[in-house]
Amino acid sequence: MSFLFVRHLRQKASHFTFNNILYNWSLSGTLPESLIFSPPDTWPGNAEQGKFLCSGAFCAAGENLQMRGKCWAPEGVDALWLEHMNSFDWLRDLRSLSGDEARRQARNMIESWVKRYPRWDATAWRPDITGRRVANWIALYDFYGASIDDDFEDQFLDSLMRQCRHLARALPGDVSGLGLMYGIRGLAYAGLAFSGREAWLEQALDMLQVETDKQILPDGGHVSRSPQQLLEVLRIFIDIRASLIAAGYPAPEQITHSIDRMGQAVRFFRYADKGFAIFNGTQEGNDYLIDTVLFKANAGGRVLRNLPHTGYERVTMGRSLLMVDTGTAPKWPHDEAAHGAPLSFEFVYGKERVFVNCGTHPLDSSWHDALRSTPAHNSLTIDNRSACEARDDGHFGRKPRAVTVEREDSRDAVLLEGTHDGYVPLNGIIHRRRLYMGDQGHDLRGEEQLTCAVGLGKPVEIAVRFHIHPKVQVSLIQDDTEALLRLAGGAGWRFFHTNGTLALEDSIYLGEGGRPRKTKQLVIYGLMTEDNVQIKWKMQREGR
Repeated sequence: MSFLFVRHLRQKASHFTFNNILYNWSLSGTLPESLIFSPPDTWPGNAEQGKFLCSGAFCAAGENLQMRGKCWAPEGVDALWLEHMNSFDWLRDLRSLSGDEARRQARNMIESWVKRYPRWDATAWRPDITGRRVANWIALYDFYGASIDDDFEDQFLDSLMRQCRHLARALPGDVSGLGLMYGIRGLAYAGLAFSGREAWLEQALDMLQVETDKQILPDGGHVSRSPQQLLEVLRIFIDIRASLIAAGYPAPEQITHSIDRMGQAVRFFRYADKGFAIFNGTQEGNDYLIDTVLFKANAGGRVLRNLPHTGYERVTMGRSLLMVDTGTAPKWPHDEAAHGAPLSFEFVYGKERVFVNCGTHPLDSSWHDALRSTPAHNSLTIDNRSACEARDDGHFGRKPRAVTVEREDSRDAVLLEGTHDGYVPLNGIIHRRRLYMGDQGHDLRGEEQLTCAVGLGKPVEIAVRFHIHPKVQVSLIQDDTEALLRLAGGAGWRFFHTNGTLALEDSIYLGEGGRPRKTKQLVIYGLMTEDNVQIKWKMQREGR
C-alpha cells in the first residue's frame, strides 16, 4: 500500500472525525480567566503593510488583497493567500504601525475570525495554520489585548482554547516538515500560556525531539534542502527556546545545539548582498529578518565551504562566488516544494548576482511547476524535460537516484565534478558537469559531458541554460558566437563556448516578491547523436 494512499485515507478519516457536531462539542471546556504567560516576540513587522490592513487590504510580497465579501474565504484566491490570512502572521505589521487604530483593527479582525470559524474548518483549522495562528495570538497578546472588554476576552479565550485542544489532538497526524514545526510551536505556547496545561508543553517538546532528528541534518541544513524553510525552522527553534527561558524552564540541549548548526547553515546560503541563494522554493528574502535570526542564533565564525548532507557546495575566490546544488531530491513527503535541477548553480560577483535561478512565487501556486523544472535553473536539459518529474500531487515521481560530487581545492583554483542519473530512465544518459574557478575568481569554466552507456536509441536535443539577473545587460557578439555581460557596477564579463549554437532568449526572475521581472538567458543548444558528447563554456572578466 503506497504512502500516498495511506495519507489519503488518513485525511479522509480526519475530515470525518473533526467535521461533526460531537467533535465540535468535545472542544468545549472550562474557560480560563486569562493568559498566564505571553512569550517574547521581537520579530520585525512592516508598518506599510500595517497601513494597508487598517485600510481594508491584506498585503504580502508586494501584492494587495482587498477585504471584500467573505473576508476570510474570498473566492478565486490561491490557497497560499488563505494560509497567509488565517495564520495571523500579519499581526506584527499592525504592531509595527502601533497606535490605537492598529490595536482596534487587530481586535476587530480577531473577533471577525472567531465569528466566522466557531468550529473546525478544513483550511482555517488545518494543524499547521492553527499552530501559526495560536502562536501569534498568544505571543502578540500584549499588543492587541490592552484595554479589551470582557465580551471580547471571553470570545477570544473560548476560541483560543478550542483551537489548542484541537491542535493537541490533531498533531502530528499527517502533517510533516515545516508545517509540523508550526504546529509544535503553537502547542508549546499553549502549554505555557494556560494554567494546568503542562501536558501540552510536554507533548510539543516530545514531538520536537523526534522531528529534530528527522528534519535537521547533521550539517545544519533542513531536510527540504530549502534555505527559506531552514530559516523558518530556525525561527521556530529560537522562539521555543526563548519562551522556555522566559517562563523559567531550562532549554533542552538538543534545541541549543540545533540552533547552532542551523545558524551556520543559514549563513552558508547568504551572498554578499545579504540575500539568499535561489534554490528549492527560496527567494532572496528580507535581509533585516535574516540578520535578526542570525543575531538571535549567535551565528558567527568562518562561513562553511559546503553542506555535504544537505547537498551544496560554495566556492569563493576573490570577489566571485559559485553556489552549486550537489544533492539528491528530498525524500517523500519533504519533496513537495523541492526543485528538480541537480547540479544547477548560481554565480555572484561582489554584491551583484550574475547567473541566477528563476526563483519561486510566494503567493501563486500556479507558477510552481514551471519554476521547479530543470529549464528554470542554470542547468542542462535533455529534450526540454526535467531531470525530476513532478506528479499532480506535487511530489516527485522520476528523480535522480544518485548525485555524486568531488571537489579539489588548490591554492589558485577550485574544481568541482558532479554527476547525476536523472535522465537514465528516459534515455540512459548520465550528465557529468565540471566547474572550475581560478585566476582569483575572474575565470569560471564549465564542461558538460553526456554519456549513454546503453546505446543511444535516437538523437536527443540538449540545452544548457544560463539565466541572467535583470540588472545585468547582455548582448551577443562575434556573429552570435560569444556574449558580453555588463554588470550594473561596471564590471564586464565575456562568455565563450565550444560545440552547439548560442542563443539569447527571454526569461523571468522571481527572486523578489510576487511580480515576475523580465530578464534574459543564454542558451547553448546542441544535438546528441552519439553515445558521448561534450560542451565547454567559460566566463572571463574583461579589463582586469
